[in-house]
Amino acid sequence: MTVSREVELEGHIIDSGMMQSCFGIIMDMGGAFSIEEFDIGRRKDQESYARMLVEADDESTLQSIVHELHQNGANPADPKDATLNPAPADQVVPHGFYSTTNHPTFIRYDGQWVEVENMEMDCAVVVEDGAEPRAFTKVLNAVEEGDRIVTGETGIKVEPPERPRDSGGAFGFMQGGVSAERPSESTIQKIANAIRETKKEGGKVLAVCGPALIHSGAREDMAHLVREGYVDMLSAGNGFAVHDIERDIYGTSLGVDTETLDHARHGHKHHIYAISEVIREGGIEAAVESGTIESGVMYECVTNDRPFVLAGSIRDDGPLPDTITDAVEAQNAIREQAHEADMVLMLSTLLHSVAVGNCLPSTTRVVCVDINPSTVTQLLDRGSAQAVGMVTDIGTFVPMLADELEGSEGRE
Repeated sequence: MTVSREVELEGHIIDSGMMQSCFGIIMDMGGAFSIEEFDIGRRKDQESYARMLVEADDESTLQSIVHELHQNGANPADPKDATLNPAPADQVVPHGFYSTTNHPTFIRYDGQWVEVENMEMDCAVVVEDGAEPRAFTKVLNAVEEGDRIVTGETGIKVEPPERPRDSGGAFGFMQGGVSAERPSESTIQKIANAIRETKKEGGKVLAVCGPALIHSGAREDMAHLVREGYVDMLSAGNGFAVHDIERDIYGTSLGVDTETLDHARHGHKHHIYAISEVIREGGIEAAVESGTIESGVMYECVTNDRPFVLAGSIRDDGPLPDTITDAVEAQNAIREQAHEADMVLMLSTLLHSVAVGNCLPSTTRVVCVDINPSTVTQLLDRGSAQAVGMVTDIGTFVPMLADELEGSEGRE
């Protein structure tokens, strides 16, 4: 004797691979299915619809299959209101609470669908009553006793971003892909167009930068992007800011002159000296105002009012006074930036890019650049549907992007 449930798929379910993915999930997990209704969109702008009956040998297996289908955009054909249970204590969620994906999600409440705000993965969903009911995500350490938490799978609709048939436009190329063979110049041109389009729409661009950007000699070009407003926000670690400041004060990065590649005498001490100077001034902004720091990415952030988050780690030297050493506080600061970003440039830093990526909805445009192919693949696999990866030297990419955005004649 089998148990069954009807589920629906809507959108560009063929082109995006959603339908094929769902078929594979059902068969791989020991279930069976039959298509009860299938309406194919016959033009580029038309969506498709499918209703299918999913069967399994027992309720437990069926629940597991339906859960996986749900994560991929298949929703129950007969939706009911979501189940809400109160949080029993601060930072404690009810058993069986719904853990979010990073895809656009809706909660059915009082017979209507309510969009979940501030979408990100691995969170709980809290519903607040009122004239206009709200649903929003909360990380577990922010849950408060009595919060009404969505529990189970009922009354939840997930809509993974799809790849439409028409892939034109500035963002058409940003549909998940990593290639070391893709023509760099052509891809960089498209990335520049995507940045321009984001800015034209009033959106914000967040740059997530690693120290390799400074070491490779791309510092001045990144500073130019910040100064000219192509980058609105910066997320990095203590090391990035330290070596950017070291380059300004001592002309080196990790003790090496990034132009001549000469090792300066006692250069290995320069980053510690740079940290000491900033601590003496009381912080990066104070060091800029006093004239101790006169150029670079952090200088441009301060002088052009571009907000930055420096998240610390256990291996940091110093650290700088601006570095957030409390992990939860740093997460919250990163989360605020991520929710404001409309496009993210992840530039040669795996750990900070993962931290930011965990806070992003899958609809945010993402560019990942690293010399290591596995780093780019790991970052893109975190779920953004509008993403492109480039396996290349960051010291080559950033100057080429700056040239493409500004034009060499307009550069200082």
